[in-house]
Amino acid sequence: MTVKMPALMPKKTTAKKKAPVAKKTAPVAKKKAPVAKKKAPAKKKKSAARRKKARYKPREFSAAVVDGDDRAPSRAMLYAVGFRKDDFTRSHVGVVSTWANLTPCNMHIDKLAREAEKGVNATGGKGVIFNTITVSDGISMGTEGMKYSLVSREVIADSIETVACAQGFDGLVMIGGCDKNMPGCMLAAARLDRPSVFVYGGTIMPGDHRGEDVDIVSVFEAVGRRAGGEINRLQLDAIEECAIPGAGSCGGMYTANTMSSAIEAMGMSLPNSSAQAAIHSDKMRDAMEAGAAVNFLLQKGIRPSDILCKEAFENAITMVIALGGSTNAVLHLLAIADAANVPLSIDDFTRLGKKTPVLADLKPSGKHVMADLVHIGGTVPLMRMLLKEGLLHGDCLTVTGKTLKQNINRSELKYPAGQDIISKFDAPIKKTSHLVIMRGNLAPEGAVAKISGHEGSSFKGTAKVYDSEEVAQKAILAGKVVAGDVVVIRYEGPKGGPGMREMLGPTSAIMGRGLGKDVALITDGRFSGGTRGFVVGHITPEAYCGGPIAVIEEGDKITIDAEKSEVRLELSQAELDKRLKEWQQPEPRYSRGVLAKYASTVTSASEGAVTDKYIP
Repeated sequence: MTVKMPALMPKKTTAKKKAPVAKKTAPVAKKKAPVAKKKAPAKKKKSAARRKKARYKPREFSAAVVDGDDRAPSRAMLYAVGFRKDDFTRSHVGVVSTWANLTPCNMHIDKLAREAEKGVNATGGKGVIFNTITVSDGISMGTEGMKYSLVSREVIADSIETVACAQGFDGLVMIGGCDKNMPGCMLAAARLDRPSVFVYGGTIMPGDHRGEDVDIVSVFEAVGRRAGGEINRLQLDAIEECAIPGAGSCGGMYTANTMSSAIEAMGMSLPNSSAQAAIHSDKMRDAMEAGAAVNFLLQKGIRPSDILCKEAFENAITMVIALGGSTNAVLHLLAIADAANVPLSIDDFTRLGKKTPVLADLKPSGKHVMADLVHIGGTVPLMRMLLKEGLLHGDCLTVTGKTLKQNINRSELKYPAGQDIISKFDAPIKKTSHLVIMRGNLAPEGAVAKISGHEGSSFKGTAKVYDSEEVAQKAILAGKVVAGDVVVIRYEGPKGGPGMREMLGPTSAIMGRGLGKDVALITDGRFSGGTRGFVVGHITPEAYCGGPIAVIEEGDKITIDAEKSEVRLELSQAELDKRLKEWQQPEPRYSRGVLAKYASTVTSASEGAVTDKYIP
């Protein structure tokens, strides 16, 4: 018996896929037969298209696992976990749960997974829940453990692919809460190309400190305020004890809320899935409806490759910009596009950024949290605004089986008059993107800056150089970084870290000490979605690979120019070449284990930091 279970998605074109539209055919009189004959080629073409779509069968993979006398041992194992006889004739849908009781982002995911399973079972499929891992960026931030964060994205994708292929799942419902869950799930969906729906775990509600909304970034910045003497230990304790009130992902437009919004815009989530509170009944309903939706996709043969076209990624980028989203979106969207065989580069962010304004007044640079946006209607009304301005591709297919435009038109959600969270196009927060792709002699292969507009458009300062995050953090908290400095944190890239840690600790310490407008920071690492200030990350080539950032010396002058999209070391080319020639690559920090394996295969940040791109 030949078992067809491909793990990876085949190469494909990137043309937009439009939702199928049923057409009525008028009855044709017999005397018109010759006319019908002339149209035969057109009918044959449509028939061929239908046959091509039908090749993905609702039981494409499960049949190979449970059908036939020789599969009796497999069925016996499944009876033990709750299968009934008729379940073996249904599509088998893997419900991917990222539940773990180690972070508020994921502590409730098990409940959502059970709702998704109910949705699958109630609409003709058989849901099977299985877990993958999660790690907490907020807990591991600033420690050696943070090196495993970006690595976990690959582990999540690999584990979903492994289980789905081994067990013969026909489709997937994937539920994620913390930052790397979402791109990890999407990498797996793109690779597997089996009917899939993503469910966001939902945003956390804000904490309350003396009548002021607080969240995890408030705590990080409070550490800097404590170091600067602005608050005492008891005040720091009070903030940390109330900042995280319960379940849900970090509350600003940080990486989790950014990526959930991007995934919805690219068509892989149900409408408004990205804008629901984790603790609200809407989120439970969203999970159940996702279970039903994947059965619909199985019946129609709609796969991720029908949805994830170039235009879908452009929709995602546009949404990220309009919301003032995280720099991590650049890294993750590049990676997902690579898995989907869609050509996407950092230059696409520049192209779209020139015509897309920042409209959302959300943290970290703004004043509102995601729960406030949920309260006024969520993401769908914003997409309606963007569509009306011609900034979204409305004819892209989505997991509803309808186009993005059709989904938006079916919704009655509108922003109330007088709301101050989403600006109008004639009065944006920023006229162009806050995500600025930079180059220059310090980043010949690219870098990503987050310029909200509050910091100004250029910065020139003196280099303070640190070869790890920990050393930089101690120096900042000790007051060794002063106005006019450019903090350089290097050997934190994908290979050099390894793992490309987020610099939320150092950037928050700078803000907390009141130096946000007077100090810049550049790194070959990356930033949390909660980072604000004059920062440039993802510098490539990274220091470990001999990039120019490796040869910056204490006291060198560095210019960051957002207008020219350039980060520049003020040295002659001859001196820069001399330093690069003398540079020697350090020994790797790890020689065994997951970090060593990761470092040996990961690509640069400008390619999405993926691990399967250049496998021989």
